[in-house]
Amino acid sequence: MSANSLWRHRDFLRLWAGDSISQIGTMVTLIALPLLAIKVLDANPFEVGLLTTFETLAFLVVGLPAGAWVDRMRRRNVLVVADLGRALLLGSLPLAWYLDALTLPQVYAVALLAGVLTVFFDVAYQSYLPHLVGRDHLVEGNAKLEASRAVSQIAGPSVGGALVQWLTAPYALLVDALSYLWSAAWIGAISAREPRPERAPGRNLVAEIREGLAFVLRHRLLRAITATTGTSNLFSAVLNTAFIVVLADQAQLDLSAGTIGLVFSIGSIGGLLGAVAATRVARWRGQGPAIWQSLAFAAPFTLVTPLVQRGWLLWAVAVCWGVVSFSTVVYNITQVSFRQGLCPERLLGRMNATIRFLVWGTLPLGGLLGGLLGSTVGVRETLWIGAVGMALGFLPAFLSPLRRMRELPTEYDVEGADGAAIR
Repeated sequence: MSANSLWRHRDFLRLWAGDSISQIGTMVTLIALPLLAIKVLDANPFEVGLLTTFETLAFLVVGLPAGAWVDRMRRRNVLVVADLGRALLLGSLPLAWYLDALTLPQVYAVALLAGVLTVFFDVAYQSYLPHLVGRDHLVEGNAKLEASRAVSQIAGPSVGGALVQWLTAPYALLVDALSYLWSAAWIGAISAREPRPERAPGRNLVAEIREGLAFVLRHRLLRAITATTGTSNLFSAVLNTAFIVVLADQAQLDLSAGTIGLVFSIGSIGGLLGAVAATRVARWRGQGPAIWQSLAFAAPFTLVTPLVQRGWLLWAVAVCWGVVSFSTVVYNITQVSFRQGLCPERLLGRMNATIRFLVWGTLPLGGLLGGLLGSTVGVRETLWIGAVGMALGFLPAFLSPLRRMRELPTEYDVEGADGAAIR
């Protein structure tokens, strides 16, 4: 073990310990919340799509100002407050169900407010890592965090499905609430303290947001990455909305919560392998090619999803989603590490928030579109629309200079390619 390895970095290990358990709780909610809507509150495909919209709407509503606000605050404090707030919100759902007062509007409200806190957490989280570990350890840090995310995506859905069958969906959500409390405790124990960010005189929120937008939109590599991720997210939201309905609805496959959780878990195994392999893939293929080739490799496996049926096809789809997860994690680690290394620290919050606004802002649109399509043209047809769109998501990166750039720039340049090694 290297003396400089993050295995010896106590504060990073605290961040990692908190995040790892919290990610498992989040995966429990990924299963439990839509099953709560479908099986407890009898939600139809449009209402399930609306739930996806509310879960991710915050990225459109507060995505841009969140970056400017985070850049004005100590990011560790933002992480702790966001965790505590999400614990309280999710804890309100089983309480309302126990009191026989649970309604879909409350579920939507909790999803929306928890989404707002998630926006702040995610922006602060990605901006905090370079301060905590230093830019030389960004790839290692992101790989370890993605490995935890991948493990949670393997274990979380199966645990969530089992908990829904054992405790019912409302009480299963308590697991996620407790995981946020766990995360808040570990992050609060981090000993390193950030200095309070200095605010330049004469600056205002609009000017700071504009600066973050300009940083991203003036750089052609960041534009290509943003277009690729945004397109993939839009159609993944369409596909996922229809997929959970196909699996759970009585008029479709009507699978048990445990079986649904197992399908998602099998599909997530590839993510763990992707976290382990991402550094090697980037070194082997080159940083730029690794970004677009990872998604292009996943394209044909995505197209298997609409064929899902009971029996062997169900598990074939799960395995294909494992390949998609592998490719997605390789893509995320490579492009996020590039973005973090390129951006000066004073702009990290705004850069991350701008990109999250642009790429995660497509998720509520995709959820709404998936719900509308599922209620009109049918859920099977909606699966095909989502799968084809996801399969073509790599094209913006492929059509950019990333296609041949084995080494990506580490200093900002408006042209986005000057000084980069093209081989």
